[in-house]
Amino acid sequence: MESVNVLIFVESRYKVNRKRIRTAISNFLSEQGVNSPVEVSVAIVGDRKMKKLSKKYKGEDKTRNVLSFSLTEGGAHPNQGNTLRLGDIIISYPVVITEASRDEVLVDDKIDELVFHGMNHLLGFHHE
Repeated sequence: MESVNVLIFVESRYKVNRKRIRTAISNFLSEQGVNSPVEVSVAIVGDRKMKKLSKKYKGEDKTRNVLSFSLTEGGAHPNQGNTLRLGDIIISYPVVITEASRDEVLVDDKIDELVFHGMNHLLGFHHE
Protein backbone atom coordinates (compact mmCIF):
# COMPACT_ATOMS: atom_id res chain seq x y z
CA MET A 1 0.00 0.00 0.00
CA GLU A 2 1.33 3.39 -0.98
CA SER A 3 1.12 6.30 1.43
CA VAL A 4 -2.21 7.08 3.01
CA ASN A 5 -2.58 10.57 4.43
CA VAL A 6 -5.46 10.76 6.90
CA LEU A 7 -6.21 14.24 8.19
CA ILE A 8 -8.10 13.99 11.48
CA PHE A 9 -9.96 16.81 13.17
CA VAL A 10 -11.50 16.12 16.57
CA GLU A 11 -13.49 18.62 18.58
CA SER A 12 -11.42 18.98 21.73
CA ARG A 13 -13.72 17.30 24.25
CA TYR A 14 -13.86 13.96 22.43
CA LYS A 15 -11.38 11.16 23.03
CA VAL A 16 -10.65 9.36 19.79
CA ASN A 17 -8.00 6.81 18.85
CA ARG A 18 -6.45 8.55 15.83
CA LYS A 19 -3.97 5.74 15.14
CA ARG A 20 -6.82 3.23 14.99
CA ILE A 21 -8.75 5.41 12.50
CA ARG A 22 -5.64 5.72 10.28
CA THR A 23 -5.05 1.95 10.44
CA ALA A 24 -8.73 1.21 9.66
CA ILE A 25 -8.60 3.44 6.57
CA SER A 26 -5.29 1.95 5.38
CA ASN A 27 -6.64 -1.58 5.81
CA PHE A 28 -9.89 -0.70 4.03
CA LEU A 29 -8.04 0.80 1.04
CA SER A 30 -5.76 -2.26 0.86
CA GLU A 31 -8.79 -4.58 0.82
CA GLN A 32 -10.32 -2.47 -1.99
CA GLY A 33 -7.12 -2.72 -4.04
CA VAL A 34 -6.42 1.02 -3.96
CA ASN A 35 -2.69 1.33 -4.57
CA SER A 36 -2.05 4.99 -5.33
CA PRO A 37 -1.21 7.52 -2.61
CA VAL A 38 -4.48 8.59 -0.98
CA GLU A 39 -5.67 11.50 1.14
CA VAL A 40 -8.88 11.48 3.16
CA SER A 41 -10.05 13.61 6.06
CA VAL A 42 -12.07 12.52 9.08
CA ALA A 43 -13.79 14.95 11.45
CA ILE A 44 -15.29 13.94 14.77
CA VAL A 45 -17.88 16.55 15.71
CA GLY A 46 -20.74 17.22 18.09
CA ASP A 47 -24.45 16.98 17.37
CA ARG A 48 -24.91 20.70 16.81
CA LYS A 49 -22.30 20.73 14.02
CA MET A 50 -23.65 17.49 12.52
CA LYS A 51 -27.22 18.81 12.57
CA LYS A 52 -26.06 21.99 10.79
CA LEU A 53 -24.26 19.96 8.08
CA SER A 54 -27.23 17.60 7.71
CA LYS A 55 -29.59 20.52 7.22
CA LYS A 56 -27.28 22.28 4.74
CA TYR A 57 -26.35 19.27 2.61
CA LYS A 58 -29.19 16.79 3.10
CA GLY A 59 -32.07 19.17 3.78
CA GLU A 60 -32.84 17.31 7.01
CA ASP A 61 -33.10 19.12 10.32
CA LYS A 62 -31.65 16.27 12.36
CA THR A 63 -28.38 14.81 13.49
CA ARG A 64 -26.98 11.63 11.99
CA ASN A 65 -24.10 9.27 12.70
CA VAL A 66 -22.01 9.87 9.57
CA LEU A 67 -21.84 12.10 6.50
CA SER A 68 -19.35 11.72 3.68
CA PHE A 69 -18.41 14.25 1.06
CA SER A 70 -16.68 12.87 -2.00
CA LEU A 71 -14.47 15.30 -3.85
CA THR A 72 -15.70 13.72 -7.07
CA GLU A 73 -19.35 12.69 -6.62
CA GLY A 74 -19.03 9.96 -9.22
CA GLY A 75 -16.60 11.72 -11.58
CA ALA A 76 -12.89 11.18 -11.98
CA HIS A 77 -10.98 11.49 -8.71
CA PRO A 78 -8.96 14.70 -8.54
CA ASN A 79 -5.27 13.92 -8.52
CA GLN A 80 -2.92 16.48 -7.18
CA GLY A 81 0.52 15.25 -8.06
CA ASN A 82 -0.35 11.59 -8.00
CA THR A 83 -2.27 11.65 -4.71
CA LEU A 84 -5.89 10.51 -4.87
CA ARG A 85 -7.96 12.95 -2.79
CA LEU A 86 -11.10 11.05 -1.83
CA GLY A 87 -12.96 13.52 0.38
CA ASP A 88 -14.25 13.96 3.91
CA ILE A 89 -15.96 11.77 6.48
CA ILE A 90 -17.80 13.54 9.31
CA ILE A 91 -18.83 11.50 12.37
CA SER A 92 -21.03 12.65 15.25
CA TYR A 93 -19.39 11.56 18.49
CA PRO A 94 -22.58 11.84 20.61
CA VAL A 95 -24.43 9.61 18.13
CA VAL A 96 -21.50 7.14 18.21
CA ILE A 97 -21.81 6.93 22.02
CA THR A 98 -25.58 6.34 21.80
CA GLU A 99 -25.28 3.70 19.05
CA ALA A 100 -22.33 1.91 20.67
CA SER A 101 -24.37 1.61 23.88
CA ARG A 102 -27.48 0.45 22.00
CA ASP A 103 -25.51 -2.12 19.95
CA GLU A 104 -23.39 -3.14 22.96
CA VAL A 105 -20.11 -2.54 21.11
CA LEU A 106 -17.02 -0.50 21.94
CA VAL A 107 -16.99 3.14 20.88
CA ASP A 108 -13.85 2.48 18.78
CA ASP A 109 -15.62 -0.39 17.00
CA LYS A 110 -18.58 1.88 16.19
CA ILE A 111 -16.21 4.57 14.88
CA ASP A 112 -14.50 1.92 12.68
CA GLU A 113 -17.91 0.86 11.32
CA LEU A 114 -18.82 4.47 10.42
CA VAL A 115 -15.38 5.12 8.89
CA PHE A 116 -15.88 2.02 6.66
CA HIS A 117 -19.37 3.24 5.76
CA GLY A 118 -18.02 6.67 4.85
CA MET A 119 -15.10 5.19 2.89
CA ASN A 120 -17.53 3.07 0.84
CA HIS A 121 -19.36 6.26 -0.12
CA LEU A 122 -16.12 8.06 -0.99
CA LEU A 123 -15.19 5.18 -3.30
CA GLY A 124 -18.62 5.32 -4.94
CA PHE A 125 -20.35 2.38 -3.26
CA HIS A 126 -23.82 3.43 -2.13
CA HIS A 127 -26.58 1.59 -0.32
CA GLU A 128 -30.16 1.77 -1.48
